[in-house]
Amino acid sequence: MALNRVSQLCHDITRLWLHLKMLTDDIVQQDSGPLCAAQIGSELQKQFAILPGGRGINGNPVIIFPEFPAFGDLPQDEIQNVLGYLTSVPSIAASGVGFILVIDRRQDRWAAVKATLHRIAGSFPGNLHLVLVLRPSTFLQRTLSDVLFKKDEFKMKVVMLSSVTELHAYIDPGQLTREVGGTQEYCHESWISHRTAIEAFALMVKTTAQTLQAFGTELAETELPNDAEATTNLLHTHTQKKEKMKEDLQVALSQGGRLLDCIKEPLRTDPEYNMTHDEVENLATVQRLLGQLDETETAFDDFWERHCTKLEQCLQLRYFELQFREVRAQLDATSERLSGFSEVSVSPAHADHVLRELSGHEGKACDVLDRALSLAGEGDRLIENSHYAEDSIRPKCSELRSVCEEINSTLRSKKSLLLRAMELHHALEKALRWCEEGIFLLASQPVDRCQSQDGAEAALQELERYLDTAPLHTLADRSTVCCQYEAILTAQLMDQIERVFQKQSSVQEMFEKRRVSLKKLAAKQTRPVQPVAPRPEGDSPIPNGGTRHASLSEEEENLAVLRRHVMNELLETERAYVEELLCVLEGYAAEMDNPAMAHLIPNSLQNKKDILFGNMSEIYQFHKRTFLKELEAYTDCPELVGRCFLERMKDLQIYEAYCQNKPRSESLWRQCSDCAFFQECQKKLEHKLGLDSYLLKPVQRITKYQLLLKELLKYSRGCEGCDDLQEALTSILGILKAVNDSMHLIAITGYEVRSGLVLACSGAHEVATGWASVNLQKVDCKTSLLFLFQGNLSELGRLLMQGSFSVWTEHKKGHAKVKDLARFKPMQRHLFLHEKALLFCKRREENGEGYEKAPSYSFKHSLSMSAVGITENAKGDNKKFEIWCNSRDEVFIVQAPTTEIKSAWVNEIRKVLTQQLQACRDASQQKNSEPVSSSPTSNHSSGSPSPFRSNVQKNQKKPEEKKLESNTISEVNSLASPKHRGLQQSQESKRLEQGVSVGGSFRGEQRVLQQRGPRQLRHRGRSSEEAGEPEPRSSSPARLYTPLPPVSANPLGSGEVHGDSGLREGRSPGGVRQERRRGPADPRRRGRTVVCEEPSQQQGGLGACGQPPPPRL
Repeated sequence: MALNRVSQLCHDITRLWLHLKMLTDDIVQQDSGPLCAAQIGSELQKQFAILPGGRGINGNPVIIFPEFPAFGDLPQDEIQNVLGYLTSVPSIAASGVGFILVIDRRQDRWAAVKATLHRIAGSFPGNLHLVLVLRPSTFLQRTLSDVLFKKDEFKMKVVMLSSVTELHAYIDPGQLTREVGGTQEYCHESWISHRTAIEAFALMVKTTAQTLQAFGTELAETELPNDAEATTNLLHTHTQKKEKMKEDLQVALSQGGRLLDCIKEPLRTDPEYNMTHDEVENLATVQRLLGQLDETETAFDDFWERHCTKLEQCLQLRYFELQFREVRAQLDATSERLSGFSEVSVSPAHADHVLRELSGHEGKACDVLDRALSLAGEGDRLIENSHYAEDSIRPKCSELRSVCEEINSTLRSKKSLLLRAMELHHALEKALRWCEEGIFLLASQPVDRCQSQDGAEAALQELERYLDTAPLHTLADRSTVCCQYEAILTAQLMDQIERVFQKQSSVQEMFEKRRVSLKKLAAKQTRPVQPVAPRPEGDSPIPNGGTRHASLSEEEENLAVLRRHVMNELLETERAYVEELLCVLEGYAAEMDNPAMAHLIPNSLQNKKDILFGNMSEIYQFHKRTFLKELEAYTDCPELVGRCFLERMKDLQIYEAYCQNKPRSESLWRQCSDCAFFQECQKKLEHKLGLDSYLLKPVQRITKYQLLLKELLKYSRGCEGCDDLQEALTSILGILKAVNDSMHLIAITGYEVRSGLVLACSGAHEVATGWASVNLQKVDCKTSLLFLFQGNLSELGRLLMQGSFSVWTEHKKGHAKVKDLARFKPMQRHLFLHEKALLFCKRREENGEGYEKAPSYSFKHSLSMSAVGITENAKGDNKKFEIWCNSRDEVFIVQAPTTEIKSAWVNEIRKVLTQQLQACRDASQQKNSEPVSSSPTSNHSSGSPSPFRSNVQKNQKKPEEKKLESNTISEVNSLASPKHRGLQQSQESKRLEQGVSVGGSFRGEQRVLQQRGPRQLRHRGRSSEEAGEPEPRSSSPARLYTPLPPVSANPLGSGEVHGDSGLREGRSPGGVRQERRRGPADPRRRGRTVVCEEPSQQQGGLGACGQPPPPRL
């Protein structure tokens, strides 16, 4: 049928085209003659020959030559053109009869008449029937004509007439004009006008026919395009050309109508008017042309209709094919996504998760299926409307319906199988829950209660009641379960079913044993109790040991059940968390890019999606693709899940960026929370809570992990993965602490981008910007590295602690200690302890537009950790400690809120200083390990070589390194006497050359912390020889440091302090400087001291940053 439709359409178009071509050929092939009136208008205007339209007796056309004295002067070509045109005007039939020429020469001479006849005879192009000559009327000329006229002279039939009366014998007077004695009305100007209009109209009709024929040929030869766009363009182009063609036809028809009215004008004015033969022929010609135009237009309209129908159907087909490809691709994508949904699940939560995802996919698939079915219906309508491409459309419609049915079938099958899987999992869970509750029941029955008859009977009844519920909760026969769920059974599910049956058997066996035992106990209580002597311990019966073993097994089983509970909660909350993140990203974040929702987004929210949602997308991808799947792998072994946390601990640090962005997100939310965009999104998602509640989910989730790990750790003591759980818990707490600290760190303001050293010179402060611009050798005053400004907080190293403290500041001027501006009231400062610096900030509260006050911190100053020392106890207050520098020229007394916080800070500062010391020792040992024994200066007069002296002598040969000597060790110059100051500067310069570069700045002299025991304290009042130590030659004093008692680090503690090993001045009788006190030397008041000897006292490698290590005490 479709083939017949195509053939019929092609046949109709061909037939119509041939008919149109025939009509246009008729018009085009019409001969309009070699000349037209417009071309010889000037010659016709001379009126030396006219065609008034009269006819002879036999219907011969009559051409009249009126009196024209200048006829002999006319060029021959003009005579030929006029006679040729006049002979072409009558019809072919009339011209075939032959023309009659009437020559009026009554006023002329015979010689002129003779010349005229000769010229006409030589120029007349048509069939000449008769020549009638009105000869000259004068007597002389008439006589001459009678004598000289010879009939055979002119090779044509010539009749000489003497009067018009004789002329009427040949031609009726009604066919002659008034000039030759006729009655015919003739206007030469009107005749020329009519002939010009008729010929112009004929030419227009011919041109229109040619154009129409060319356009029809183009349409007939056009091939159909293969795409919708090209088909649309072609249809548009052809339609435009057709409209132009129709306009040309209408113009021609309008002009022909006006010409026809003009020819008929005499008849309208005088109904009795007799039209001449020429007028009748003109009327017939115009009517014929108009009829041809009408017929041609009708044929063209029919042809165009079929051609346009063909193009429109082609366009419909191309759009149908385009939509078919799009829908087919969507159906394929839907099928592919559908195939990714497994109908087999490992747990009910997983089955529920897959089922919910499948339901969400089903909604999207339904949209695609509806579009596919709608397209198939459109194809059916095209077929019903006799579309020529039925053979191409019908298979595609069938294919769409088939694929839709297949997808629907797959959806129904997967949903059915998932529901069956959920049903099986719920049955398994129900059975396991019954077993676990049974185990709890057995574990909850106290042994002492069962020793009495009433207790044993009550416990027995409790067991019997619980066993009666077994058929409602446990699985039936194994074969029945396998047969019922055969369609979804996999090896993993079979293992789960097998474990459940084993569990049921084990629990039922435990119940049976307990029931037997209780029955025996209840039966034994009925007999009288007889005193029995106790057996020796070695004769204890074996069943007691078996009972203890059973008790241990039950306890382990109980712990395993509790672990599974915690693991199930971890997995269920993790899946719910992933779903909530996806809901926020799709329901809010994606909608911000939806053009349909753009008008609801306020200007303050434009292009701020990253601020509002932070890195939530990154968190979702990590949990969805990685963490959730890895957690599910530990479903059957919850005690080992700590390994999963340890492996992904680095990935979990992405929460730090989210938490740091949270204040900006909350601020943006407060500005835009009432906008219509969020309300519309919440309405679509059907959420009861606003977006802010969901933006808090990541923060809540990262804190939830440590609670779940604590629970797992509590129930996993002694298990294989207990250490991993403990380490994972510690790491998670560390992340929480880092997140908490970073939230405070980003609130610091005023820490501008500055780089330089603040130098304390005689109480005045000078800032030298840029490390390269500081020439410390030119500093004459007592100078120390006190403050370090880095601008970028990340350059200060890792943030260790932070917290709020009360701080007093003391400045030493001369021998007096002066408190800063006589300030007795402490300053409230928030301290941030980094690896390289200690920041002092002032806490400020800022209003948050109705929300809680958000703190911020104004930066005050900072201390480099390479230039400070600490004293554990200060002013007799166990909550205070001192941070000092510049030989205690600058002392910061810090009071902690509690002794525990103080101990944590002191311990952390001690760790930092110890790490600095170790780093300097390593650098020094690396330098000492270089081969220097071959140097001639490596041997000393004292005998044995000293590594320290070797390095000093080696470094003395490097003057380019000595530029930094006096820059950072001026403190030593201030401590030494003038007598030895030069020697001390030299020694310090040599030691400083052993320093290392840390964090981009030169770490100068770093003091060494070393604890001294009670034995060393007893030597404080004796000389160094008496203490068993070598006597230093230099007068440089030893440095005393207050040690830090070992305290346990609190991972959740806050607060930060930076300190470096500092010194306290004093001088003992034995040459060792010690702390000056106003009272008896009680070590318990100020803590134990630590001694760092001068280089001359050391034997071995160098200490921190060029100093020798402390003596081994």
